[in-house]
Amino acid sequence: MNTLKRHLFSPEGQAAFDAICRRDPLLAFDFDGTLAPIVARPEDARISAALSRRLAQLAARRPLAIVTGRSVGDVRPRLGFEPGWIVGNHGAENPIAPASTETVQALDTLRRHLAEAEPALAAVGVRIEDKQHSLALHYRLARDREAALAEIDARLGTLDAGLRRFGGKCVVNVVGADAPDKADAVFSLVAAAGCESALFVGDDLNDEVVFERAPLHWLTLRVGREPASRARFFLDSQSEVAQLLEQLLAQLPERG
Repeated sequence: MNTLKRHLFSPEGQAAFDAICRRDPLLAFDFDGTLAPIVARPEDARISAALSRRLAQLAARRPLAIVTGRSVGDVRPRLGFEPGWIVGNHGAENPIAPASTETVQALDTLRRHLAEAEPALAAVGVRIEDKQHSLALHYRLARDREAALAEIDARLGTLDAGLRRFGGKCVVNVVGADAPDKADAVFSLVAAAGCESALFVGDDLNDEVVFERAPLHWLTLRVGREPASRARFFLDSQSEVAQLLEQLLAQLPERG
């Protein structure tokens, strides 16, 4: 059932926003497409200085987390501030609930296979990113994205039972089948922070697990109008995240 019906800045959205602010929420954000604009080269992504300042102010008064598909080491220098927690690799790299060694080792066979296939993948514009806890095959820069995705499908073939794949914006991700996801991460962060609820903002397929599993007293926001999303409300674009942060700063008191 489609639950993505209303803009956050509609009367219904503002009522939900007011309610979450009274519930002592953890604030959790995806990175790419949420805090940082999607760029052609992932290594060029950064948060704007203005947005970083607002996030730093929020992190000083509220439990705040970044929950991203990037590795922790990759995303930290791109933030411009220090959040309470950073969870990377789509939830698999979590300082609170570390993934098992089996989860990481399950990627080793595929890692070797992709290393052998790298020339063929590069020829169609696919770049392999090894993030230890996950593998990402990017095809945003491919001249023919359909051909690039077909080559990825051919090289991945039938995945080992210990692995699972999922898509994203011009990327195919592979993680251990039992690796924690973003929803697992946000639940663990809420518990660790001692919060009553969570506000989570994301924009991509790997954020949908949070939208789907979030209790009714959480507030989930999708950046961009995606009719099939299970987020409760949406923001029209990444630029509206700044407005959201301003409202949070205006309404959330410092924690005692």
